[in-house]
Amino acid sequence: MKWLREKAWSPYIVGALIGVLSWFAFATVDKPLGASTTFVRAIGFAESAVAADHVAENAYFTKTKTKVDWQMMLVLGTVLGAFGSSWLSGDRKTERVPELWQKRFGDSKTLRYAAAFLGGGLLLFGARLAGGCTSGHGISGSMQLALSGWVFFIAVFAAGVATALTLYGKVRDNV
Repeated sequence: MKWLREKAWSPYIVGALIGVLSWFAFATVDKPLGASTTFVRAIGFAESAVAADHVAENAYFTKTKTKVDWQMMLVLGTVLGAFGSSWLSGDRKTERVPELWQKRFGDSKTLRYAAAFLGGGLLLFGARLAGGCTSGHGISGSMQLALSGWVFFIAVFAAGVATALTLYGKVRDNV
C-alpha cells in the first residue's frame, strides 16, 4: 500500500478510477457523478434552521429537496479522501498566499481569500446556471458522449487559459 503515501498519483490511473466510480454510480443509483447540488442543499439545511417556512415554500427546494443523498456523501468522501491523502503522504504544506499570486498581486491574505471566495462563488453560480458542475457535465456528460459534456470541457479549458493569462500574464520564470 506504498502508493497511498505518494504525493502525486498517476493521472491515468486516477482517470480510470474516476471512470470506474462513474460506472458504479450509474449501476447503483442510476445517477451521473455531480457535486454542485450538494452545496445548494447544504444552504437549504442551514436556512432551515432559521427560516424553515421559507425553505418549505421555496420552489427550488420543493423540487430538489434538502436531503442527505449519495451526492452529498460523494462530496463528503472527496473532502475526507483529500484529507486522508494529505495525512498519509505527509504533504500538508500550508500556503496561504502562493508565490505566483504574491508576484502578481502582493502578499495580502485578505485579497487572496476574497479572490478565492469570489471565484468559488462565481464557479458555483455558473454550475447552477448550467445545470451541473465539472463532474456532472464534464466527466459524466463526456463519458456518455453527450455533446453538452464535450462543449463544456472545451469551454472550461478555453476559459481557464484565458483567465490564467489575464491574471498572471505569460510567466516564464520558474516559481
